[in-house]
Amino acid sequence: MAVCCWTTDGQCISLFPAACCNEMIQLLDAPRNQVIDILMNPKLKEKTRESLTAVLPITGIVLLISMILVPVELGAAVMFLTGAVMLVIGMGFFQLGAEMAMTPLGEGIGAQISKTGNIIFSVVLGFVMGLIITIAEPDLQVLAEQVPSVPNMTLIITVAAGVGIFLALSIVRILFRINLSAMLVVLYIFMIGFSFFIPQDFMAIAFDSGGVTTGPMTVPFIMAMGVGLASVRGDKNAADDSFGLVALSSIGPILAVMVLGFFFHPSETEYSSAAIANVNTTRDVVRVFGQSIPRYAKEVLVSLLPVAGVFVLFQLICRRYKSRQIRRVIIGFLYTYVGLVLFLCGVNVGFAPVGSVLGRALASESWKWLLIPLGMIIGYYIVKAEPAIQVLNHQVESVTNGAVSASLMNRCLQAGVAVSVGLAMLRILTGIPVSCIVIPGYIAALLLSRMVPPMFVGIAFDSGGVASGPMTTTFLLPLSIGACEALGGNVMTDAFGVVALVALTPLIAVQLMGLRYQWKMKQADALLEKSAVFLDGADEIVEFEEDDGDEE
Repeated sequence: MAVCCWTTDGQCISLFPAACCNEMIQLLDAPRNQVIDILMNPKLKEKTRESLTAVLPITGIVLLISMILVPVELGAAVMFLTGAVMLVIGMGFFQLGAEMAMTPLGEGIGAQISKTGNIIFSVVLGFVMGLIITIAEPDLQVLAEQVPSVPNMTLIITVAAGVGIFLALSIVRILFRINLSAMLVVLYIFMIGFSFFIPQDFMAIAFDSGGVTTGPMTVPFIMAMGVGLASVRGDKNAADDSFGLVALSSIGPILAVMVLGFFFHPSETEYSSAAIANVNTTRDVVRVFGQSIPRYAKEVLVSLLPVAGVFVLFQLICRRYKSRQIRRVIIGFLYTYVGLVLFLCGVNVGFAPVGSVLGRALASESWKWLLIPLGMIIGYYIVKAEPAIQVLNHQVESVTNGAVSASLMNRCLQAGVAVSVGLAMLRILTGIPVSCIVIPGYIAALLLSRMVPPMFVGIAFDSGGVASGPMTTTFLLPLSIGACEALGGNVMTDAFGVVALVALTPLIAVQLMGLRYQWKMKQADALLEKSAVFLDGADEIVEFEEDDGDEE
């Protein structure tokens, strides 16, 4: 029997797959108390508390609107509150699962790519991982259902291929140390130029696709892969290059869906809004959610199986993880599965229908212009409820050694998303084309990228994709569609695009934070220089006095 010899960094030098298989099988015989200890992870309580803090404000705002401005039936309110509870629990499980499973897997694959030094292998692996992880993205499933004129699988495969190609390109950038800002400028200029040749009815869908692909499944994995890729290098620019994979991976879907615009026409079909289930008793509420859970359980299982398969293959080939680490990753996958099922069921069944009703009712009243400030308030608080946002913020705090705290990132992203939702509501009321906002916004973001520290460029463009997650797709999008329908606008051109705007404004907000950070660092350096000059002068005085004493 082959024996695994573990090195200090947790890798096995055995080349016999049989040893790996035996070890994986032996996990089933692990002591029961160890498994229970992992399942009762004390961090779960901490993550659930964070989720409650994130979801509570948006829940309170929606309830206040329903009580003061737009009366909502009691059954709908109960469905909304039940969805909120599932949202809190689901986010808690998911965040812990991503920390235990997706992050180690992404870092491991990234580090292994750097160690091999084989460019062809790295590119192929990056493309395959981008393809698999995007097909597993729940947000993409939601968007595919919103565009009935394009077959769901056609849209999903096209977007996944775009992510795969640009994730491979991101790996090449890190390996060859290509400047991220320069690459983004070239790619966005090409994307903006290409947008003038596609049907305008497809513009909003194309830009929305770039936002939804970087959701709760892709972000933890892709960001961790970037950290793993850069960690092996160990040079002073490694931390800067650990960001940017999400940013580049968001461009691929936009270009890929733009190509689809030459073959499909979403304006030919109508969007069907989600309807609130008719419930009269608490038993009805349990029945509705109970009937919906199996559907999402199946969808999430199908999405996670390819990722779990990648983990098994990676372990069999590379032998990177010890037995205890493998158990932790397996439990992490379980947490991720339970969390995503609860989260998606709560959002789609409880949150989305209420968003559509609120949007329709607010736009029908004489105070329809209240949509702009109310949308900004909702946008400000809803970003904290995005599960991938919390992953990004803690990743930024860790990589920057606390120089950019998670709370500071939260406030910055909240301000950016508030502006974007306000702009989305303004578009619905006035009919401004999305290109009139998105194109100047990207130009401004690219100009800022030439002035801020490289790390903030990667963080900013990553945060744009992360901010537009399932909460945006399943609450803000129905809110926009409901308002657009009430005003008699074109849903495909006026309502769609809110995801694109949510993905845009953080690019500018985070880079402005980077400019402020850079200015503060320059001030600190200047103060240190003055202090050094003063201390040098003091040392000279002390030496003179001591010499004088010796002469006496």
